[in-house]
Amino acid sequence: MTGTRDFYGRWAALYDQLASVPFVESWRDRAADALNLSAGQTVVEMGCGTGANVPALRERVGSGGRVVGLDLTREMVALAQTHPDRTGDEVHYLLGDATRPPVDGVDGVLATFVAGIFPDPAAAVDAWCDCVRPGGRVALLNFQRSPNALATPLNVAFEGFVRLSTPGARLSRQSHASAFEQRVAAARERLTERTVDRRYETFAGGYLGLVAGRVA
Repeated sequence: MTGTRDFYGRWAALYDQLASVPFVESWRDRAADALNLSAGQTVVEMGCGTGANVPALRERVGSGGRVVGLDLTREMVALAQTHPDRTGDEVHYLLGDATRPPVDGVDGVLATFVAGIFPDPAAAVDAWCDCVRPGGRVALLNFQRSPNALATPLNVAFEGFVRLSTPGARLSRQSHASAFEQRVAAARERLTERTVDRRYETFAGGYLGLVAGRVA
């Protein structure tokens, strides 16, 4: 866990710049929409990074709601708090391990681009579902290789992307992308087991997959 914290702490500034690219705003809106949030509710983002999803989540819960951003890395949280649109009375940041979230009874959980970094992603999803009240929703947004035949050259680049963006950079001796996708698949499978009223969609040419479900 220390290695993960150090990795993201070292690259926090670059991560913040990439997370703020304007064209990804539509991705964030789709992920937030998958939670079916209402005004006054509480939503938690696991592995919130520098808080790029906070504005979309805050818009959906309103001024009477609460957005909690949980992240392991102090540098990420510190950067989140420098953005006026990611702070406010209804926004709270916590330093902590997303696999052991210090929250309970929330209305929704969002995890974007983090399921593939956990050694036991199924256990992480269990922890997220356990902290959601019955009827609340959990949504996972992750990168993946595109099944589109025309995307083969970009799928090669995806391998390099995973190698550069994964803490420890040693997911497997063979394909990092394959090992990464196995972890994402394990998270999705567990979410499927733990929820009902599920939805799954892909976008960005098939390179993004969004799955969400309601905790029964």
